[in-house]
Amino acid sequence: MSEITLITGSTLGGTEYVGDHLADLLEQQGVTVKVINEAELSDVTGCKRLLLITSTHGAGDYPDNLQSLMDALNLQKPDLSGLKYAVIGIGDSSYDTFCGAGRNADSQLKELGAERIIERLEIDILSHPLPEEPAETWLSQNKNQICE
Repeated sequence: MSEITLITGSTLGGTEYVGDHLADLLEQQGVTVKVINEAELSDVTGCKRLLLITSTHGAGDYPDNLQSLMDALNLQKPDLSGLKYAVIGIGDSSYDTFCGAGRNADSQLKELGAERIIERLEIDILSHPLPEEPAETWLSQNKNQICE
């Protein structure tokens, strides 16, 4: 049975809703999902498959509930060569820093040796006010790569 850790970075809770929705869909397919809304370094270093979903806060910053994890990754620089991951960034394209947190998280995981298993999804809330819809479509199209 497949197992995946799903970490959310959210300021107002919308990203957590997307994460919960995708977790429900994965669990319906027999995948074990561990949803974490306040992640710690051990949550990343202790898993084999990671789906990170984050909004962007301020000037391209991580939401508060994700900032400490990303700081720990940056400071401790663990070897993540055994980790396979995917990232979903949610943002507003009217800002210069559109999906900046998702882009930065993707780069940081890759720099630490993790293997990206699918290209990052960027959801523009101006085009998709219900971000769980494009996230669900993306998941259905890429489930095999994400969960294999």
